[in-house]
Amino acid sequence: MAQQVRYERRGSTGVITIDNPPVNALSKAVRQGLVDCVMQGLGDEAAKALVVIGAGRTFIAGADIREFGQPLEPPDGNFIIAGLETAGKPIIAAIHGTALGGGLEVALGCHYRVAVPSAQVGLPEVKLGLLPGAGGTQRLPRLIGVKPALDMITIGDFVRAGKAKELGIIDEIVEGDLLEGALRFAETVAGRGTAGRRIREREDKIAEARSNPVLFQEYRAAVRKRARGQESPLRSIDAVEAAVTLPFTEGLKREREIFQELVTSTQSRALIHAFFAEREAMNIPGVPPDTPTRPIKTAAVIGCGTMGGGIAMSFANAGIPVTVVETSSEALERGLAVIRGNYAATVAKGRLEPAAMDKRMGLIKGTLELAAVKEADVVVEAVFEEMAIKKDLFAKLDRLAKPGAVLATNTSSLDVNAIAAETARPQDVIGTHFFSPANVMRLIEIVRGAKTGRDVIATTMKLAKTLAKVPVLVGVCEGFVGNRMIFQYIREAQFLLEEGALPWQVDKALQDWGLAMGPFAMSDMAGNDVGWRIRKQQAPTRPNDRRYSHLADEICERGRFGQKTNAGWYRYEKGSRAPLPDAEIEALILAESKRLGIERRPIADEEIVKRTIYALVNEGARILEEGIALRASDIDVIYLTGYGFPAWRGGPMFYADTVGLDKVYADVARFHAAQGYFWRPAPLLEKLAREGRRFSDLDSRKG
Repeated sequence: MAQQVRYERRGSTGVITIDNPPVNALSKAVRQGLVDCVMQGLGDEAAKALVVIGAGRTFIAGADIREFGQPLEPPDGNFIIAGLETAGKPIIAAIHGTALGGGLEVALGCHYRVAVPSAQVGLPEVKLGLLPGAGGTQRLPRLIGVKPALDMITIGDFVRAGKAKELGIIDEIVEGDLLEGALRFAETVAGRGTAGRRIREREDKIAEARSNPVLFQEYRAAVRKRARGQESPLRSIDAVEAAVTLPFTEGLKREREIFQELVTSTQSRALIHAFFAEREAMNIPGVPPDTPTRPIKTAAVIGCGTMGGGIAMSFANAGIPVTVVETSSEALERGLAVIRGNYAATVAKGRLEPAAMDKRMGLIKGTLELAAVKEADVVVEAVFEEMAIKKDLFAKLDRLAKPGAVLATNTSSLDVNAIAAETARPQDVIGTHFFSPANVMRLIEIVRGAKTGRDVIATTMKLAKTLAKVPVLVGVCEGFVGNRMIFQYIREAQFLLEEGALPWQVDKALQDWGLAMGPFAMSDMAGNDVGWRIRKQQAPTRPNDRRYSHLADEICERGRFGQKTNAGWYRYEKGSRAPLPDAEIEALILAESKRLGIERRPIADEEIVKRTIYALVNEGARILEEGIALRASDIDVIYLTGYGFPAWRGGPMFYADTVGLDKVYADVARFHAAQGYFWRPAPLLEKLAREGRRFSDLDSRKG
């Protein structure tokens, strides 16, 4: 245990160093080591104060994820923190990197906190469906006030050191060496003792809330709107309210009771599943972590439209110089102006410094010469979603790009193998399906072609992480994973319109269920014309004996492409993105139902949710069986990071597991009997349902 936590004296100050790489997580060894070293420091008569500091890159980044889901072995956080807080010598937490979750709770148990300017603190447990379980909800309100504490705890975002000092979390910002600064601070406070510094004894910051009970009522109402359907933010409010209404010891007990209720909840299991699934997506059979990668120091993007401009921004944001190629000066100037405007908007919101904007714009060059790609280590094609255009472009890139350059297509649905076949180096070709807006959305589907090299896969996965994206490897098929599934979801949504629903009812039902956006508002945002182009290419081979909704084609034929034309499934006021129900669309839908001879009926929200979400699940099962996705959890990551699926439901495949695959299969079979062809149950879904198994069982087998 001495390896994880050690004690030494520096002058008149005892120094307790936590050394548990990579992030000093609060493992059992660290917890016990803290107890032992605090006792050693308190018994050291020459030590007048103690400093707790982290070795390496951070203070304490929180709990040990290896212990998630397991009973916590003693000593627990409350025991450790009580020991710090009641110590007879002043204890100073010296923070660099991050003090998160249990790490911040340890720091709150200390009598003082100092930090370097770059440090960050936070209580992000809500993002795992939990709340701080070692006094965070009881001490933080006493330290900084109820409203700021509620914001930190129910949102879970990190707070930088400067802001933390303004709030009162940090006592002093240390410029230069943290330990030396902490030792100086310790010498200053050593003669003061601990009187008045124990947070548990403070009452001044919570007094106002005690006289204003409406505060919690109003805050709950705001959280219900902001965090639709989520349990942990609301339960966190309950715990903070206990800090205000109960004695400290009783409030601490109430916090622990709520924590125990949440830790066994489906929502917490879903969020923890999402946490691990994102990390597991990097684990690719046949491409070990030590696979050599190609250096990516420069990039080129073909096309400066919405997608190409966003991709270029992603490279610039990561500090990678990027050349953007367009076919006309007008298109290039327009695209660069949009990029500049996007950065300027971020500066105006205070989220980017003007100097940083100038630096990023300086990394983006525009040109009309395709030959400019010859210096790029990676070339990303972002032209129209038409196979002939992409094939022609890759034949040219094959001649122009330097040997060893990664040639990436941003296709959202087309055959990467057919594109790669236009080159003499298919091993260098890979799909990088960015999601729009590419500079904001985290997901990239990395599409492995039949001949894509292992080193190209490893390089592209690594590059995606450099771009602050979440990469998920998928195979080649129409629509890959995300769009192949979403086609089924949108199909059912449109059939529901023909049968009796309206776009705003469908969208609201799914938003109330937890989705960030319903299918029709989503289509308007992405641009209805994108899918329209694809469908027109598919029309000659579309089977005539299968049901097909013409509604989406009809609105495009009327020029209603969505937000960009101020009209789509909804209408939009100029300059606004707020979707407004439109009588023209309602009339169009009613007329289509009449033309098809469908008698419209009332459709319950429950049917809307089942038919759309189970359509995702059924297709996801086919994708798994075909090997297009490596794991069910990979499908979940795609939907959590790219499609606004509620994280607290864990993704479509995890959600199906929580419902029970026997129940999901029964509904799919029922829909098949009523609706026909598209609802044929996936063989894998039927097999797992009959065997009483889950999709996650398949993942655990793969390891």
